[in-house]
Amino acid sequence: MTLPLDLKRMSGRIGTGLRRSALSAAVLAAATMAAAPLSAETLTAVKHSALRVLDPIMTTAYMSRNHGYMVFDTLFALDENMEAQPQMVDSWEVSDDGLTYRFTLRDGLMFHDGSPVTGEDVAASIARWGERDGMGQVLMDFVESMGQDGDNVFVMNMKEPFGLVIDSLAKPSSSVPFIMPKSIAETPSTEPIPEQIGSGPFKWVDDEFEPGVKAVYEKFEDYVPRDEEPSWAAGGKVVKVDRVEWVVMPDDQTTLNSITAGEIDYWESPPSDLLPVLEANPDVEVRNLNALGYQTIIRPNALNAPMDDPRIRKAAIASIYQKDVLDAMIGNPDLYNICGAMFICDTPLATDVGSETLTEGNGQDLARELLEEAGYDGTPIMIMHPTDVGTLRTQPVVVAQAMRDVGFEVDLRAMDWQTLVGRRASQEPVDEGGWHMFATNWVGADVFNPLVNNMVNGKGPDGGWFGWPEVPELEELRMAYATAGSLEEQQEYAAKIQEVAYEEGVYAPIGEYIVPSAWTSNLDGVLDGPAPFFWNISKN
Repeated sequence: MTLPLDLKRMSGRIGTGLRRSALSAAVLAAATMAAAPLSAETLTAVKHSALRVLDPIMTTAYMSRNHGYMVFDTLFALDENMEAQPQMVDSWEVSDDGLTYRFTLRDGLMFHDGSPVTGEDVAASIARWGERDGMGQVLMDFVESMGQDGDNVFVMNMKEPFGLVIDSLAKPSSSVPFIMPKSIAETPSTEPIPEQIGSGPFKWVDDEFEPGVKAVYEKFEDYVPRDEEPSWAAGGKVVKVDRVEWVVMPDDQTTLNSITAGEIDYWESPPSDLLPVLEANPDVEVRNLNALGYQTIIRPNALNAPMDDPRIRKAAIASIYQKDVLDAMIGNPDLYNICGAMFICDTPLATDVGSETLTEGNGQDLARELLEEAGYDGTPIMIMHPTDVGTLRTQPVVVAQAMRDVGFEVDLRAMDWQTLVGRRASQEPVDEGGWHMFATNWVGADVFNPLVNNMVNGKGPDGGWFGWPEVPELEELRMAYATAGSLEEQQEYAAKIQEVAYEEGVYAPIGEYIVPSAWTSNLDGVLDGPAPFFWNISKN
């Protein structure tokens, strides 16, 4: 289905102009290149964060997802029209009763260790993904069994017909259903996989990995791309460079100087205040690659008192005004959108139900009333505050002040993003390594319907996403959405899900925004999509 989006203001080229920035960081850039063969063509990129967690199923962190797209491949993928296209699959058929799916894999699929990809590998990979991912969990509720019929046929038997099988297997972001060797995919989903062996277009270079400093990928010479033109995550993944290096730079000014000097090729998420400098450089292109943009959110922990009381969670959300958050975070109104729709504004499932306090900024009296009604006793609310990611530094500060203004005590705890990613998985009390609230960002493709949006999952501590609200009504509504027979029914259920989610205080979308990327003019073939892709890019 093609989404009728009205997002022109949130896409396209940001501008051009004149002037280069000062030179810097030559030593750092040279050091990152030192291990590469002299003849290797290397693309050097600065990403939004350092890579530390290498298992893209165990976490929803985008750096782990980005890593997954380099190393692993998928059965299906979404194209630029948001339509599922076959990727590792050559053909498939569905039985007349809708209960059996048979997927024939493409010829020549091979893992990086030289072993062929089989139906057993696929079955084990989908099962592991289905334990962790919200949309995967819904799919698994309908699956009776999975296996293979001959080495290159993957079979999925359903308990009852489910119309979103292909859409689920084409999920483009967050926890992506990446295919791994069976021996690796059988790793418990609560434990990190032991090796980075996929069948994707790049191979992981383990001996050059420096956690928090550098990650290196080499072209997989035996990868067989599809014949179609690339479109988002679909089509032919043709690698046109020998190596890709993701390097970490200490601050934004260093990165600005380095891309201006041509010491790096690609900057995933430059801060908005530096965009005018980049736009003015004729040797740098600046463009938004993600038409659906991002949703920034605040997530309470429903397990730890006093946030285990929905009234306290609602009070925290009612204290927030999106414009304050977005002005501090982005600053430029051309790059943000005030929107209370949990499933992204200007999409078929958008609704403003329950979002008035966020978009109008009129919830302070309601917040105070809810605190009094709940008997809030002044327990400090510990908000995790990542200080090393530009797009996550400001939201916790603004939210903390808004909460203080209505009567909360707040403990704003500084840490780096990778520490936060580890800590948010803890279900322990705050004084034993747990937490009360944190902010994060999602690409629109991760939240634009109730199945992909992890924050409206109501499964609680067993199967829910970090924060773990247990709301059976949400699960009933999500299942009704999954089996709805028309867009009108889906819209009805989506609106009800949003209403319940706001009433329970499960999370708050605190604004939509875009982050243009920047790259030097010697790069051709940079692709749009909900994640940064490094195939199809050539260096002149």
